[in-house]
Amino acid sequence: MAPPGRIRPVRRPLIAKAHDDFEPCWEILRDALTNIHTQDAGRLSFENLYRASYKIVVNKKGDVLYERVKSFEEAWFRDHIMPRISKLITTNLVNVALVQAEDTSLHERREMGQKFLRGIRDAWVEHNMSMNMIADIMMYLDRAYISDAGLPTVFATTIGLFRDHVLRNTLGNVQQVGQEFVVFDILNAVILDLINMEREGEIIDCNLLRNITSMLEDLYETNDEIPDQKLYLTVFEPKYIDASAVFYRKECGKLLRESDASTWLRHTKRRLEEEAIRCTTSLSILTKAKIEKVIEKEMVLAQLDGFLSMEASGLKSMIDNDRVEDLFILYRLILRVDPSMEPIKATLQNRVTDLGSEIEKTLKSTDFSVPAVGVADADDAVDGAEKGKAQPLNAAAQQTAAAIKWVDEVLKLKDKFDRLWQECFQEDLILQSAISKSFTDFINMFNRSSEYVSLFIDDTLKRGARSMSEVVVDGILDKAIVLLPYLSDRDMFERYYQKHLARRLLHNKSEIDIEKDMVSRMKTEMGNHFTAKFEGMFKDMQLSKDLGEGYREHIRQLGDVDTKKVDLSIHVLTSNYWPPEVMGRGSSQDEGSKGGCNYPPVIKRLQESFLKYYLKDRSGRVLTWVGSAGTADIKCVFPKVPGKESGPLSKERRYELNVSTYGMVVLMLFNDLAEGESLSLEEIQAKTNIPISDLTRTLASLSIAPRTRVLVKEPATKTVKSTDRFSFNAQFASKAIKIKAPTIASLSKVEGEEERKVTEQKNDQTRSHIIDAAIVRIMKSRKELRHTQLTTDVITQLSSRFKPEVSLIKRRIEDLLAREYLERVEGEQSLYRYLA
Repeated sequence: MAPPGRIRPVRRPLIAKAHDDFEPCWEILRDALTNIHTQDAGRLSFENLYRASYKIVVNKKGDVLYERVKSFEEAWFRDHIMPRISKLITTNLVNVALVQAEDTSLHERREMGQKFLRGIRDAWVEHNMSMNMIADIMMYLDRAYISDAGLPTVFATTIGLFRDHVLRNTLGNVQQVGQEFVVFDILNAVILDLINMEREGEIIDCNLLRNITSMLEDLYETNDEIPDQKLYLTVFEPKYIDASAVFYRKECGKLLRESDASTWLRHTKRRLEEEAIRCTTSLSILTKAKIEKVIEKEMVLAQLDGFLSMEASGLKSMIDNDRVEDLFILYRLILRVDPSMEPIKATLQNRVTDLGSEIEKTLKSTDFSVPAVGVADADDAVDGAEKGKAQPLNAAAQQTAAAIKWVDEVLKLKDKFDRLWQECFQEDLILQSAISKSFTDFINMFNRSSEYVSLFIDDTLKRGARSMSEVVVDGILDKAIVLLPYLSDRDMFERYYQKHLARRLLHNKSEIDIEKDMVSRMKTEMGNHFTAKFEGMFKDMQLSKDLGEGYREHIRQLGDVDTKKVDLSIHVLTSNYWPPEVMGRGSSQDEGSKGGCNYPPVIKRLQESFLKYYLKDRSGRVLTWVGSAGTADIKCVFPKVPGKESGPLSKERRYELNVSTYGMVVLMLFNDLAEGESLSLEEIQAKTNIPISDLTRTLASLSIAPRTRVLVKEPATKTVKSTDRFSFNAQFASKAIKIKAPTIASLSKVEGEEERKVTEQKNDQTRSHIIDAAIVRIMKSRKELRHTQLTTDVITQLSSRFKPEVSLIKRRIEDLLAREYLERVEGEQSLYRYLA
């Protein structure tokens, strides 16, 4: 009940709004749609048009409006758009695009195709602009009706009409082909034809193509507009990819028949660059990866073996002729199709091995009889040769020159492939591993590689002390160090390097600072165990230097005048650090009588004096004098030759002769001989007790070499025999005051076959001890181990020093079983147990 004192107004009944205002609103909208399509929308009021569509939707007529708009657009396409499109599709265009008739010129095809594309583009631009305006007007329809009804938006529906009524419009049957086509078929064919023209070097309207492909990216298979169902991806791109595959397949075949590998590489690279640009300027970036795959398949993979094997321009020729740019392009192309680098890895490996083998073949045909300028031992290899004159080399010196040349050529080959690896292959680790394996293979196929590398370093260090700058020596040694990891028998290199280093140090053939620097590099590369003996040798040299200074000070404090006249320089060497050849434990020692060399009394007094000084602070030490390793400077006086009134023989001659220690012992025998007397080789050997092989070499250097012939040998042959007799050469004369006799012990040369066998036997003995130690270490830690696993562990543990042969490991295991370091487990023939 209403409160008193107030009168309620009479409630007016709701009057339903009439629904007959749909048609007036639609008339307004239809006229507006027409004006929009005819580009006469300047006087239209967006507010009025929005209100008209709003009224229709509010009056629950949204579904009718939706269908009316769709029907209007379909009619507009039928009456206004398609007639324009039909005029563009001429019989000539159909013949060129679909039938691919060849009676039309290139210019006509391009102009006809671009005219057709412009017509499509213009129709699309007008339609797209109109649909955007119409979508704005129908905004409320989208929001209030379409979203609830689950239908595509007005824009999606109307924009899709272009797809359905233009691109998918049926053209009818083309008689020449006998198949029905749609506008889309012509559109695709025209685009592909224009792209092929551009590939052939013609100029086309790239912007026009981009307009068309953008249109295809904006259109979808359905009005649902699923992202991966763009017409560009579903219709155009597959045809483009297939057509491109055919084009590039033919092009690659033509290149294989008519061009070389270099042309193919550059052409393929250019095609990849062109397609990348085309996807940016004419097509879509969506296609870039796919078209690159087509080129990789058809231009690279399909005929790769054919191009790489071309005789004059293939991969082998590229490597041999250092065609850096070609190899770089090739690497980049193969990286696209096969990151494992298999297509070029095998060829690279084979080429490294082949070029390495060619080095050895070339050296065999090279004449090394005349020494190259700067060969370190050239002046020593020739007996008394005058400096500055090229003298013929003997057979041993020629072999040494060949060895040095071999390492030099291998280093050049290494430089070549390192440069290719850095500049062409972008330091690819797979190819680095392949190249390294090839160098390891061919270097170790040559059984003297360890000796040759040591000789090369020996020659470099000797020449560095004479003529090369420190920077040059440093660069060469850096390269030489690079070869060490490739040597499988590093223990053989260690043995040779120890021998060569000993000769350089004892005969002052190199700079000690450079020697230490070299060993320091080896230590970094190979480890502490590898250089322990070398460092011990340096330590001995320094201790000997300090010891010599102390001894000379001791001599100066003595009152013996005669002793003061002799300058004695002594090297005290630790036998474990120095090679057996230097320490007098070589094979030559066995050939002479026991007890050591019989030194002259004056030398014996010096030895006793030094020994007394040495043992003063070092009780219990034992010194063994090694005469084969030292040298001596002797002042020689040659009297006037009776009957000579002019020339050098007409007066007394004084010379300072540098000879080996054995040479000094031999020459001092002739001080006690009367004029005209002589000694036989056997008599000299009996007096000196010098090993016969060392004595033979010593007498040869003093009696056969023309420039140091201070002894006369009878008969005057070029070889020393046991029946030869020797006498003082009173008629000796030389232009030089200081004369150096050839010192065999100071020369580093390639070993002969017999010497090589001896070295290998000694090395095998050392290896046996090393293998024994490795087996015991492994078994001590593992207690029990099967034969196969023990062998594998030994090889793995020793691989940094050498690669032990399985047969040698087996023999060492049998030896350890016999010596009861190991035992076989009962019932298990291949299972070993360690015995503490």
